[in-house]
Amino acid sequence: MATSATGLDSKFLLGGLALSAALTSCGGGSALPPAASPPQTNSLGSYIKHVVIVVQENRTFDNLFATFPGADGAVSGKMSTGAVVKLKEHELYNPNFLGHKHHDFVLDYDGGKMDGWNLDCVAQFPPYAPRCAYQYVDPKQIEPYWTMARRYALADHMFPSETSGSFSAHQDLIRGDSALTERESLIDFPSNTPWGCDAPAGTTTAVLTWKDRIRNGPAPCTNKFPSAYRTLRDLLDAKSISWKYYVPAESGTDSVGLIWNAYDVIRPVRYGPEWKTNVSSPEKNIFRDIRSGAFPNVSWVIPDAVNSDHGGPNFGTTDTGPSWVAQVVNAVGTSRYWSSTAIIIVWDDWGGMYDHVPPPQLDYAGLGFRVPMIVVSPYAKSGYISHTQYEFGSIVKFVEDVWDLGRLGTTDVRAGTIDDIFDFQQPPKTFTPIRAKYSKKFFERQPPSNMPVDND
Repeated sequence: MATSATGLDSKFLLGGLALSAALTSCGGGSALPPAASPPQTNSLGSYIKHVVIVVQENRTFDNLFATFPGADGAVSGKMSTGAVVKLKEHELYNPNFLGHKHHDFVLDYDGGKMDGWNLDCVAQFPPYAPRCAYQYVDPKQIEPYWTMARRYALADHMFPSETSGSFSAHQDLIRGDSALTERESLIDFPSNTPWGCDAPAGTTTAVLTWKDRIRNGPAPCTNKFPSAYRTLRDLLDAKSISWKYYVPAESGTDSVGLIWNAYDVIRPVRYGPEWKTNVSSPEKNIFRDIRSGAFPNVSWVIPDAVNSDHGGPNFGTTDTGPSWVAQVVNAVGTSRYWSSTAIIIVWDDWGGMYDHVPPPQLDYAGLGFRVPMIVVSPYAKSGYISHTQYEFGSIVKFVEDVWDLGRLGTTDVRAGTIDDIFDFQQPPKTFTPIRAKYSKKFFERQPPSNMPVDND
C-alpha cells in the first residue's frame, strides 16, 4: 500500500514550523511590491476554484465497495472466535444502530486483529446477532456511488483521523483533528444535545488522553477550550476566500441542525455574523446558490438524516442517500462551476460496520476505520482507484494547497496529499449527469425530517 504519511507520533511536531512559515510570508520591509509572477500551470489553484466536501454517514469501504473491481474490498470477515464468515449482501437500509464510539473501535480493532465486530454486535442494546456488522450493500442500491467511482476517482485507503463517531469526525473535516492539547483530544459525543456552543449548561465533552483514557472535558464551545483551536475558516477568511457550511436547519426537539453543525463548536462563528452568512440552512440551499451564482469557493454539505446513509431503527426504509449525493453532483456538473470544481464525497465514520483493513495507528487518537472517498472533477483521473493512504487531514490539506493558505498544524501536516487523483494535463472532462432514483425536485420539496442522529 502506497503512503505519503510520515507516521509522526505527535500532531504538533511540525505545527510550529508551519506557523513560523506563515508568519514569515506575511513579513514586509520592501518599499516596492514584488513583481507579478507568471501563472503557474502546475498549480492546483490554476485549475480548481471550488471545492465541495459532501459528508455522508456511517459506512466503511467494505460496506459500500466490497466487490468494486480493482479495489481493496473483502466479502468475508474475521470473528473473535477465529471463524471467517461471509459478508451478507444487504440493502442500504440497515435497521441496526451499531456502536461507533472509541471503546467500540478498541473492541472491533482488537490490537490490529480486526476481529471484534461479533463481540460489539452482541454488546449493543437491544442485543443483535453476532454477525450484524458483517455485511455489504447490494451495488444496485447504491448505483450512483458506483457510477461516480467508475467515471472519476475512488480512494480505497481513506481513514478518519480519529477513532470515534460524528462529533470528532466533523471537527476533523473542518480542521484536521479535535485536539485540545498535544496529549488530549475530543472524542465520542458531548453529554447532551444539541452539540456545540448551544449545548445546555453543564454539558461536558469526552476527552481521550495520550494514555488511552477517557475523562470528562470542557463544554463543547471553543471559549472553554484550553488552547487555540483554529479551523479552515480562519485560513479562508484571512485570504477572503468564500465558504459556506450547508446544514439542516435548527429545528426539532434536539435541534438536529446543531448536532451535525461542526461550526456550532466555534464560538466566533456561532456568535458572529458568519452564523447568518456562512452557515446556510437548510442544506438544500446549495441548489439555490448554484443557480443564483452565489456558490462559494469552499463548501461543506451535510445531509438531512434520512438522506445520510445512516442506519438505525428510526430511519424507515430510506434509500435516498445515493440520489441526494448524485443531485448535488449533478447541480454542480450542469452549472458554470463544473470546469473549476473538485467534489469530495466522504463518509464520516465506520458506523460500526465491518472493514478488513487495519487502520495505521499514527498517534493516540487515530487513525480510525477506513471509509470510502469519491472525487468528482473534470480533472479527476477516469476510473482511477487510489491506494494511497489518506486521512481527513488530507482533505484539509487539499483545500489549503488550492489557495496556498498555509497549514493549521494539525493532521494536515502529516497527511498524504490527494494530488495523485488528478491529471491536469488531460482535457477537462465534459459532465454527464449521474442517473439517480430520486430527482433534484424530490429533495427541493422534501420536508425536513427533524431527526437527530449520532447523539447517543
